[in-house]
This record gives sequence, C-alpha cells and structure tokens, in this order.
Amino acid sequence: MAAADRADEIALHFFRNPGLRVDTKPDLSPVTEADRVIEAMARRLVRDTHPALGVLGEEEGEAAGTAEARLIIDPIDGTRNFVRGIPVFATLLAIETGGEVVAGVASAPALGARWHAARGGGAFRDGRRILVSRIEALEHAMLFHGNLGPGEAGPPPGIAGLIARVERTRGFGDFLQHMLVAEGAGEIAIDPVMQPWDIAAPQVIVEEAGGRATGLGGERSIYAGSLVTSNGPLHETALRALAHPT
Repeated sequence: MAAADRADEIALHFFRNPGLRVDTKPDLSPVTEADRVIEAMARRLVRDTHPALGVLGEEEGEAAGTAEARLIIDPIDGTRNFVRGIPVFATLLAIETGGEVVAGVASAPALGARWHAARGGGAFRDGRRILVSRIEALEHAMLFHGNLGPGEAGPPPGIAGLIARVERTRGFGDFLQHMLVAEGAGEIAIDPVMQPWDIAAPQVIVEEAGGRATGLGGERSIYAGSLVTSNGPLHETALRALAHPT
C-alpha cells in the first residue's frame, strides 16, 4: 500500500490548490501536475522495489518489465472532478499477471476511503469486508451512471429505457459508482468509455465483492473499452437493455 499512501499525500497537496497546473492532452482531456507526479512516483517505487515489474500508466504509457506481472496505474481517476474541486477522485492501482488482474486498490483521500481486493481474498473498504447486494428485481435496483450529455461516446443507446425500469438513478460516475456497487449500495453502474487503467482495479474489487464486471458487449476484459458492473443477478438484463434503444 506504499504507493497508495504516497499517492494520497500528493493528491491532497494539489487538490484545490490555486497554483495547480492543468494541461490539455491531444484527446482534449485534462491532465494535471498531480497526475504526472503521482504516476512518476509509482514508477520510481517500482524501479526501486520491484525492478522486474512492468508498468502501464495513463500518462506515460507502457514500460515493459522482465516479469510476467505489471502494475497498472491511473494516477487520478476523475481528473475533471479534481480540477473543479469535487472530492470524487481516486488513484487506481492494479497488478495484472498472465492477462488476469489479481489485485487492485482504489484510494480516494478526499473521501477518506480506500477499497482493495486480491483474487480469492475478498474485497474491502477501509479494512471492512464488502459484498454486493442481493437484489434480483430491476424495479428495486439503484442504477449509477456518468455523463449523459455529449462528449466521449455518449450514453449507450438503451440507457433511457433502463432508467425507466429501475427504482432510482444517481450520476456519480468514475470509480465511485463501481465501488458503491461493490459495497451493495447500488446494483448497476455504467461507464461507456473506459481505458485499461480505468477498469483494472474496479474489476477485481467488484468481482471479489461477488459482482460482475464486463464491457457493454459482455466481454470480461480490461481492454473492452467500456465497463458495466453489477451485483450479478441483474447483469445480463442490464446489458440487453443497454444494447437496444427504446
């Protein structure tokens, strides 16, 4: 957890700092000084403590290692929130080996929360075991989503129909909605545009909490390009609804 601890310190140093430097990447998304400093710190830590480990990060790309395993890092998930002073952001760290994510951490210092999981070991928030809900009826489900307006790929075609069928919706977006599914606070969370570093940690945390994590097409892969998490029983129903406009 050393990387997560240090990432928390760096993030809080820059959060709501009037001197924060914000640049625009070629894809028009923002990148802050905090993003760059956190990822650089994590890469140095890997070089110093596990030099054989590869690294895949949002800001600096991939650095191959000699080991089969690699660290996957999103230094600030929720950068737009971070820039606007909204405390819903986290550093996401995951270990992938042999194509399988075997451990993940989502550390959200402004919320005072940290989630983590390891394959076969369960999922936890701040040391407390977490589990998905047991709700099996869509009409009793809580649905989480991110941006429903223009930008990126926009919402899935069936989002309006799915919203009409659930009990409640909330627009938390980013990592937090998937952590809330893992905790049992909601049943379905949808992110239509995701990168491997966005997906890796939430995937293992949700699955170890007893839920499911796939792309919109149902593929279980951090390279799916999208992420739908659920408590399990409602997963296929949600995917079918999202695929068909109403």
